[in-house]
Amino acid sequence: MNHGRDAQPLSRIEWVHRDDLHANGYNPNHVAKPEMDLLKTSLFEDGWTQPIVARPDGEIVDGFHRWTCSGDPRIYAMTDGYVPVVRLLPPATGDQMLSTIRHNRARGEHGVLPMADIVRRLIDEEGLTPEQVMVRCGMEKEEVTRLYDRGGMTVRGTQGRTQFSNGWKPSS
Repeated sequence: MNHGRDAQPLSRIEWVHRDDLHANGYNPNHVAKPEMDLLKTSLFEDGWTQPIVARPDGEIVDGFHRWTCSGDPRIYAMTDGYVPVVRLLPPATGDQMLSTIRHNRARGEHGVLPMADIVRRLIDEEGLTPEQVMVRCGMEKEEVTRLYDRGGMTVRGTQGRTQFSNGWKPSS
C-alpha cells in the first residue's frame, strides 16, 4: 500500500454513470430486502457518503448494493445516474476477491456457499496458502478449513454410492 494522502484511493474519487459499472461474478454478500430498503432511504436522505470501489474496467469490487440502489428512480434523479467511484489500480483477480471479502466482512453477512467457492478458488486457482487466506480475510484457521473443505462434503457423504442416503435428503 502506498503511503500519504495523495496516494490513497479516496484522492481519486470520480463521478461515473452507473451504466458504466457492472457486478463481479463472485460476491458472497447478500442484503435482505428490509436492509436494501434502508440503504435506499440512507442514500436518498443522507446522499452519497461512500464511493463504490471498482476496477478500471468498471467491475465492482465493493458497493454492489449501493450501485443496485442507484437504479431506484429517486436516487438516480439525485445525480442523473452518476455514482461516486474509487478505482483500484488493476489488482490481480485474487487480490480483488480478497478486497471484496474484507470490505464485506467488515460490515455484513456472507453467504456460506459463495464464500466457500471463493476460498477454494483463492487456494486452488490463485495460489494462496490457507494461512494467507486466513490473514488477508480475517478468518480463523478452522473457518478457512471448513470453507475450503465444503466441496468435499458431498463426496464423503456418498462414498461408494450413487445416491445420497435418507439422512442427506431434505424433507419436503
